[in-house]
Amino acid sequence: MLKGAAEGNPVKVQMPALSPTMEEGSIVKWLKKEGEAVAAGDALCEIETDKAVVTMESNEDGIMAKILMEEGSRNVPLGTLIALMVDEGQDWKQVEMPPLDAAPPAADAAAAPVVPSPVPPPKPQNYEVQKHIVNTLSSPSRLRLSPAARHILDSHGIDPKLATPTGPRGLITKEDALILLKTSPVPKATPAMAAPSSAPTPAATPLPPGSRPNIPPLSIPGKPGAPGTFTEIPASNVRRVIAQRLTQSKTTIPHAYASVDCDMAAVMHLRKDLAKEQIKVSVNDFIIKAAAVTLKEMPEVNVTWSGDGPRALDSVHISIAVATDRGLITPIIKDAADKGVQEISANAKALAQKARDGKLLPEEYQGGSFSISNLGMFGISGFSAVINPPQACILAIGTSRSELRLCEDDQTLCTQQLMTVTLSSDGRLVDDELASRFLDKFRGNLEKPQRMALA
Repeated sequence: MLKGAAEGNPVKVQMPALSPTMEEGSIVKWLKKEGEAVAAGDALCEIETDKAVVTMESNEDGIMAKILMEEGSRNVPLGTLIALMVDEGQDWKQVEMPPLDAAPPAADAAAAPVVPSPVPPPKPQNYEVQKHIVNTLSSPSRLRLSPAARHILDSHGIDPKLATPTGPRGLITKEDALILLKTSPVPKATPAMAAPSSAPTPAATPLPPGSRPNIPPLSIPGKPGAPGTFTEIPASNVRRVIAQRLTQSKTTIPHAYASVDCDMAAVMHLRKDLAKEQIKVSVNDFIIKAAAVTLKEMPEVNVTWSGDGPRALDSVHISIAVATDRGLITPIIKDAADKGVQEISANAKALAQKARDGKLLPEEYQGGSFSISNLGMFGISGFSAVINPPQACILAIGTSRSELRLCEDDQTLCTQQLMTVTLSSDGRLVDDELASRFLDKFRGNLEKPQRMALA
């Protein structure tokens, strides 16, 4: 029998917490179908968390009886019922919706006398979501509309029964509503469109001074690209978390900025020598190595900020910004100061690919001590990056450029390959003097890469 399931009762499959900061998730894809056997350890579905797409595994053996949250369901709170399973041998087609969880008993009820109250007891968590599921299962003929479709049809007084649903399980989507809106010749009568009546019209209640009438928004249909129209783009969990963290960073961290030009001639020359030995590394790999070595030499910069104040870190873990279709994510090169450039290059490539595929594990993007964001490959000469809390610094890398400068003899001109780097630092942890010393030492390490272990 399934663990936690009474005789004849199904077991609940709920939205799990798949990352430490996850508060809700989205169902990307179901990997098991209704009626299919499930063994402990089998993958049930793919869930988009606030960081990546993670596979949810089953803890029990049984039969997938009912999928309650379809593929594409977004922003499902933790603990929400998403599926039901039954024991092998049971009729999975006859599964019944379990009763809603009872509200938790009041603590220390005997400490105070019982007084009747007109206020109804609080509803349990996820009550409205589960109530919607119960109503949907018990009323097969009940119309199901997406919020956007309901708004469009209600605004134009069109009967939803005229729409042809194309969504999962008979859901009327926004597109279905727009098609009906274009093809429907005459909308049904609504109170605002009804014929005039001989009854006297009641006098309008005057609004209080300074108040504004509550006028519902007007939905204006039109061809894509026409003036006044727009397309709603649903935000992924990753992008919503990025928005929250960026806002938190810029509003709570006192950012300070400092820039310096680095001569990349030695790095370019060393790259060519390594390429002759079939060792392919990028300029960014040298930058990661130089930043890690500099942090090891200056541990006062390798810190984070907590609610109680600064925290000195024992390890140097470099977070590298990687752009994906779901937004920016920062996988971590762990112990980068102790790794050679070739090993850093292999780690960076593997982590970047996992980030783009949405398959990073939590330990691969959490716990970094310093971030690097490189836009040089896009031709950006220089920029200021936003600090990734609780870290103290982020290094923004621009593209390299050739410039004519005076040589050491101050009489002749020579060409230098320069690259601008900008350090964004938390003023609570790294003041301007410390940031300047860090950049000076970083430049020295990068301009003389022989200082760093390359094996």
